[in-house]
Amino acid sequence: MKVNVHAVNFAVDRKLVDFIQERMEKLEKYYDKIVSFDVFLKVEKTSDKENKIVEVKVHVPGDDLMVKKQCKTFEEAVELSGESLERLLVKRKEKIRTHI
Repeated sequence: MKVNVHAVNFAVDRKLVDFIQERMEKLEKYYDKIVSFDVFLKVEKTSDKENKIVEVKVHVPGDDLMVKKQCKTFEEAVELSGESLERLLVKRKEKIRTHI
């Protein structure tokens, strides 16, 4: 499984990339057919404190799952994205099981 981290208009530090990698790898225990992750990090230019946006696109056979979260820090947004993806992947796994 591959995790691609794309930082839009800024440089991302190694610690954040490692954190994202680690968090996304945990999702494999919910659904083992994950092909890859595309993680997009963006900073919105607003006066709002919650200006960090994380979009995660999960490539699974036959479909792509997308989650977008906006928070004060990238770590918090990645964590919330991970939780949402856990629910989506479990739902998908159950859906596939019922069709077999």
